[in-house]
Amino acid sequence: EEIVAHSSNVSSVVLGKGSGRMLATGGDDCRVNIWSVSKPNCIMSLTGHTSPIESLQVNPNEKLIVAGSRSGSIRVWDLEAAKVLRSLPGHKANICSLHFHPFGSFVASGSLDTNIKLWDVRRKGCIFTFKGHTEAVRCLRFSPDGKWVASAADDHTVKLWDLTAGKLMFEFTGHTGPVNVVEFHPNEYLLASGSSDRTVRFWDLEKFQVVSCIEEEATPVRCVLFNPDGCCLYSGFQDSLRVYGWEPERCFDVVLVNWGKVADLSISNNQLIGVSFAQSTVSSFVVDLSRVPKSDSIPHGLIRDDQPLVPPTPTGSSLRRIYDRPSTSCSKPQRVKHNSESERHSPSSEDDRDEKESKAEIQNQEDYKEIFQPKNAICRTPPRNEPFPAPPEDEPGTAKEAVKPSQAVDVQTSLPKQELVRTVLFLGFVLSQFLLQPDPVQRPPIASSTSLTRTEPSVIPAARNEPIGLKASDFLPAVKNQSQTELVDEEAMSQIRKGHETMCVVLTSRHKNLDAVRAVWSISDIKASILFLLLFQNSLDSAVAINDLSVVVDLLNIVNQKPSLWKLDLCTIVLPQIEKLLQSKYESYVQTGCTSLKLILQRFLPLITDILAAPPSVGVDISREERLHKCKLCYKQLKNISNVVKNKSGLSGRHGSAFRELLLLMAVLD
Repeated sequence: EEIVAHSSNVSSVVLGKGSGRMLATGGDDCRVNIWSVSKPNCIMSLTGHTSPIESLQVNPNEKLIVAGSRSGSIRVWDLEAAKVLRSLPGHKANICSLHFHPFGSFVASGSLDTNIKLWDVRRKGCIFTFKGHTEAVRCLRFSPDGKWVASAADDHTVKLWDLTAGKLMFEFTGHTGPVNVVEFHPNEYLLASGSSDRTVRFWDLEKFQVVSCIEEEATPVRCVLFNPDGCCLYSGFQDSLRVYGWEPERCFDVVLVNWGKVADLSISNNQLIGVSFAQSTVSSFVVDLSRVPKSDSIPHGLIRDDQPLVPPTPTGSSLRRIYDRPSTSCSKPQRVKHNSESERHSPSSEDDRDEKESKAEIQNQEDYKEIFQPKNAICRTPPRNEPFPAPPEDEPGTAKEAVKPSQAVDVQTSLPKQELVRTVLFLGFVLSQFLLQPDPVQRPPIASSTSLTRTEPSVIPAARNEPIGLKASDFLPAVKNQSQTELVDEEAMSQIRKGHETMCVVLTSRHKNLDAVRAVWSISDIKASILFLLLFQNSLDSAVAINDLSVVVDLLNIVNQKPSLWKLDLCTIVLPQIEKLLQSKYESYVQTGCTSLKLILQRFLPLITDILAAPPSVGVDISREERLHKCKLCYKQLKNISNVVKNKSGLSGRHGSAFRELLLLMAVLD
């Protein structure tokens, strides 16, 4: 199907990967138009950019769309609300590539200025700037677990970046031309890259080496896409679609499709949708994957007639894991530019004006409501479960380019079954951990037969979407065996109340503790309150009592807002608690501890060092002796805390910057 997408030349096209039916186009008219692949009418037109659109990307649930322009500006629109969500200036040249994080509100952008930036859409700021490429970054892809991002550039390299550590993991070299596209395998430690040198390369992300390389193509590789189950790779060339395997390298099929220079691929309902553009028109094409061999067929063009048909032995391990990834000492870490607070937040007046000028023009109200604002069930146009009409039967010599053997050959495989089955899982990951958490400790390898269990996170972020300690599986119906009877009412109520009593005890205990501290504070001062609190902590022997430092955090949050309440004798009591807070796994506790420690260092560290450096006085001065004793005690506690701060100063993100600032303030202790 062919549509006239813009009044001027089309410059960018992308398909929504969630349904495969949503199409977004960008043009030289500075507009972003939203379409349904099956309909010729524009659903929505997004305006706001002042220069031609260079790159587009739709998030996985197809609720957000991001567009980058030739001037280097980026805008994010909310398709459900039909309005611009964020304006993200920062790049100095064309935006060449964009990609949404698989489950977080983050966007990665690559530019002609050779930089890669990671943006927080919620906070309207740049988190990281990755530097390393020497030419334009043409493609970006997050790994399915959200821990890595791969980049392809015109400098003939593919780079793999670790978001957790904030550094370059490895640089893959081997292409002899600009790399146009990269794609992660949905399950395994495997990366595919396509280049203008007319090759497709597969990279092992465990061993950081090339798995195989397919070099027989006649045109540059424009886009690649793994099958959802990971059994094969679809590669889009000019006027053809090729289906590849990689261990060993082989071509399962070649499908001739008159799509010219294909721009993007998507899979929906066992159909592959491809889109291309020329001048002001956009064309969409459908390939029925049920008629395309994906494996267990005679490879095309890669087996010679004089060679026996025997199963080739894979050169690498066919069981490629995706968990417990190996150390990355093979590459030197690159410094990550941490943007200052002024850079993280763009000028409010300019952004507000830009966002007011950006708008969404809904061309087809009925289609817009049906797709982006469903009343009850999520209805797509056409529905997800309704495939496109199947194309007519292929004609000999025109629809497919196939090499048929003279006689049927039964190819038997002698490889062990366990080597052919890839039992690989992606473990869930919360992106906000990379702002706090250092490189994970290497764990011993896990056998493929070992059942995987999710471990407790080492850092609990302050902003979370689910309560701590509650498992979603507890609220899901269990899979019933044939012999299992239905739960009676009492058992059902017991499951519903599971954990409720424990939570009530925790909250009740915390409420009583806060009431007790408040009563002491109202008749005394903050010092007495904290002393009472610490004594009260020691008297509690229940696991749900105040030993989680929650009341200390509540109290310090109040004191931090009133620096005048701080005194030297208060520091001697609070510093041991701050040391515990800095080592806590809760982000909010660490933040409170950093704030309190910074106040103490700014207000009392000069006083402490001066008193300790002063010569002893003549005679007996009881007040001075008491003050000297407090200073010595504070100095000893600060020395202990400095070791904790040094260990955590290498963290990335906001708290890493906070620990480095504290380390500078504590330099006089050395």
